[in-house]
Amino acid sequence: MSDAGVASRVTNPVWLSSELPGRLYVRALRQYQKLVDLKRLPSKDKVAVPSKEEDRWHTKDGTLFKRWRRTTPPVEPVPTPTPTAPPAQPSELLKFLAINALELSAPASDALLKSRSSEWFQLAGHPGSLAPAGPGTVWKRRAAGDHPGHNPERDAYEALAACPHMRGVIPRYYRELEYDGERFIELQDLLHGFRNPHVMDIKMGTRTFLEDEVSNAHARADLYEKMVRLDPNAPTESEHAARAVTKLRYMQFREQRSSSAEQGFRIEAVKLPGEPALTDLQKIREPHQLAATVARFLGNDERARREIASRLREIRDHFERSDFFKSHEIVGSSIFIIYDDERVGAWLIDFAKTRKIPTGSQVNHRAPWQQGNHEEGFLFGLDRLIQTIETAKLSPQGDEVVEEPDVSR
Repeated sequence: MSDAGVASRVTNPVWLSSELPGRLYVRALRQYQKLVDLKRLPSKDKVAVPSKEEDRWHTKDGTLFKRWRRTTPPVEPVPTPTPTAPPAQPSELLKFLAINALELSAPASDALLKSRSSEWFQLAGHPGSLAPAGPGTVWKRRAAGDHPGHNPERDAYEALAACPHMRGVIPRYYRELEYDGERFIELQDLLHGFRNPHVMDIKMGTRTFLEDEVSNAHARADLYEKMVRLDPNAPTESEHAARAVTKLRYMQFREQRSSSAEQGFRIEAVKLPGEPALTDLQKIREPHQLAATVARFLGNDERARREIASRLREIRDHFERSDFFKSHEIVGSSIFIIYDDERVGAWLIDFAKTRKIPTGSQVNHRAPWQQGNHEEGFLFGLDRLIQTIETAKLSPQGDEVVEEPDVSR
């Protein structure tokens, strides 16, 4: 998703007996004692209350009970037992506290994921940047290179969550937190509640690198070698002679190898039910290839096509009316599209490279990029993405074959 991490819905209650580590039981007891003592976290660490659908849990007999909240009235203190081995069948409260303690302090363990029958995967983006945190949420690691006081993605999510035009088209933002010396943000797990979904991650814009990433005009031999490995004929005669290229030259070469430069978007990954994710799509660049990939994603589902196109037009409308986007360049962000037999969803995600433009500058997100104008082509690409989805020829059997290119990076 892009860093798009997803986890399937909870299907069975979690037991602490043999499936979860003893440390989780200890953590549950500590969390219980905190609740008893009414010890509150600092306001900056409080978790936003999830929606009604997200905060219900099934007990063993199938009934529902509400998630335990920190605002719960005081309960009578009880003796805290000495942590030893977990009991065979703990109370429903301890089962919940074990989940809650884990959710509030660390990404979910393998045992918890297994007990939830999860099918968690990161569709695209930097491996290891996402971790499932709890039912309906994921943790995303702060981008490499950001110093402690600089977190553009956190700032973007907080600003957009407060924007009436945009809060409904981004993942719900909960908080920033620190764990084991690293900083994370906690976000809504967009696939929570979907059943066997179709998923597509689309990188938006004609430029997916920051201007300051290519400000150094020094030619580099390592980038020349990377270029030659991808395409021996790409360097010019002078670049072959120097055996070096600039970062700008290399980054533009990469954009031109995909559909980003010409179409303003590229398909990063596709996941179809029961099939492995398709991620080697960097050479899908021609309009007919993009249309065929979209057709494969949609199968023969005209309902999904209509609702996805409608949702993307809604995102575009909100984007154009947002004051935030009038003053920021949106580099490297993605559109994350999901649908199953009952639901359709699309969200704008990934803001690690979102930057405020200099005072007095203006961007319309459609104009061609020139060094210093801060245009990134986001809306240019969204216009063409909507057109591609609306005009893709769907196969009656949904079995149109897409050329699968070699990995190019």
